[in-house]
Amino acid sequence: MLYSLLYHFVEDFSFLNVLRYITFRTFLAGITSFGICLFMGPWFIRKMASSQIKQVVRSDGPQSHISAKSGTPTMGGGLILFSIVAGTLLWADLENIYIWLVLMVTVFYGLIGWIDDYLKISRKNSKGIGGKTKLLMQILGACIFVVVVHFYTDISTNIRFPFLKSITFDLGYFFIPFVLFVLVGTSNAVNLTDGLDGLAIGPVMTTAFSFLILAYCAGHFKISEYLQIPYVRGVGEVSVFCSAVVMSGLGFLWFNAYPAQVFMGDVGSLALGGALGSVSIFTKNEILLVVIGGVFVLEAISVIVQVFSFKLTGKRMFRMAPLHHHYELKGWAEPKVIVRFWIISIVLAIAGIATIKLR
Repeated sequence: MLYSLLYHFVEDFSFLNVLRYITFRTFLAGITSFGICLFMGPWFIRKMASSQIKQVVRSDGPQSHISAKSGTPTMGGGLILFSIVAGTLLWADLENIYIWLVLMVTVFYGLIGWIDDYLKISRKNSKGIGGKTKLLMQILGACIFVVVVHFYTDISTNIRFPFLKSITFDLGYFFIPFVLFVLVGTSNAVNLTDGLDGLAIGPVMTTAFSFLILAYCAGHFKISEYLQIPYVRGVGEVSVFCSAVVMSGLGFLWFNAYPAQVFMGDVGSLALGGALGSVSIFTKNEILLVVIGGVFVLEAISVIVQVFSFKLTGKRMFRMAPLHHHYELKGWAEPKVIVRFWIISIVLAIAGIATIKLR
């Protein structure tokens, strides 16, 4: 909104000409989102605590969490979403379809998470929305997304693979279920990762920062041509949104770092996962998301393997799933698990970014 408003005065005030540059507005969106999150954080935490919006810890999780984490204010994802939306709306080009689509997915999935969190708190158990109902709601949001993408954007149905510049595969109509899988899978993978103080928000930031770079490159004709990556007209604007995600996450981490003053809740994890999935689709880096978001992938796979192993053999592959609980029960201190997962996420992000040149 500020971008659209101020840009009308460029002819009168030449210094406003910098607003033409996505890089400058990316910086402004990040600073705005960070400031909002950091400024509103204390008030938000007090409000959640006074309203008894507090974490309900799973009874089948690590026993240490029941005493240490029960009663901590939750639904902090609402603070993250407000900061992201505010920073994006203020500094992004609101005539860009990709901005509205990524905000739509983020808010829609955030709403699903909010309902889930609300039911957990009101019922005073960790059940929330039933698994099938939640999945259907996520699929519904993804279906709306893919319909709009098909009719109103230039996104192709081709998929590309890391390190390979000339090999593409046209999914055709199978692109629809592929998009559903990416959105729903990424959303749930981030949700599974959100089990320790600050664990999920770290990889979210590294992944969003990686896609900030990828979105800018994909939306810049000369850069995309030089790097031999798909050029997607207008998608560079998504880097403004990614900056808001990174810096909102950084502001939230101030309060979510161990020991957490507030938890993200499903309202944050489902929304951020959906956001990352949609950006990977816009930039044509759906497969690369598996590398950059490798921590989320490992967490999701650990749950799948655990379930199948127990059903087929009656034995568990891990002491507990998701994977971070396995290492907790092996004796790793919670901060050690968190920081080591962050390190893995940073390394994977660097590897993912390297693929845009190493092709």
